[in-house]
Amino acid sequence: MIMPRGKQLLLPVRPVFIWASLTATLALGMVQNMVLWGRAAWLPDVAAVVLLFWAVHQPLRVGIGAGFALGLLIDLHQGSLLGQHALAYTALCFLAVGIHRRLLWFTITGQMAQVLGLFVVGHLLALLVRLIAGDAPPGWSMLLAPLLETLLWPVVSVLLLIPQRQAPDPDTTRPL
Repeated sequence: MIMPRGKQLLLPVRPVFIWASLTATLALGMVQNMVLWGRAAWLPDVAAVVLLFWAVHQPLRVGIGAGFALGLLIDLHQGSLLGQHALAYTALCFLAVGIHRRLLWFTITGQMAQVLGLFVVGHLLALLVRLIAGDAPPGWSMLLAPLLETLLWPVVSVLLLIPQRQAPDPDTTRPL
């Protein structure tokens, strides 16, 4: 495969960094639920954004099983219907693994346009599970969450790729 012009060759990612970032976003989600807004429907799901990022960039390490496990942990913490987030995250990972090769060839704005559809599908699945269980619809504010998650995509992409962009042995003669 030929590298596109202007793209930097990335170092391999360390598995510890992947799981540490997922654990950090799980902790961030727990803290987010305890502050002012609680579990407002418009809040972005940062764990879903990071999970989708790793499922796109490292599909052999982070896949459907990781999405299911992370979803169950979030369901347990939030006290929501067990399996609601697990189903949504599993579907997100399944779709991300299916399009990961094509998605990485796009610019960040092209990726955002495609990732928006994935986030909408994830939220629709979670909403469908809640409605089947008998919950009331959360209202129109739920439409903001996929948009905010899409706006977080470039930020998460830059932050999580920083360790891979560093040179293994920096010196003055090699450009990498």
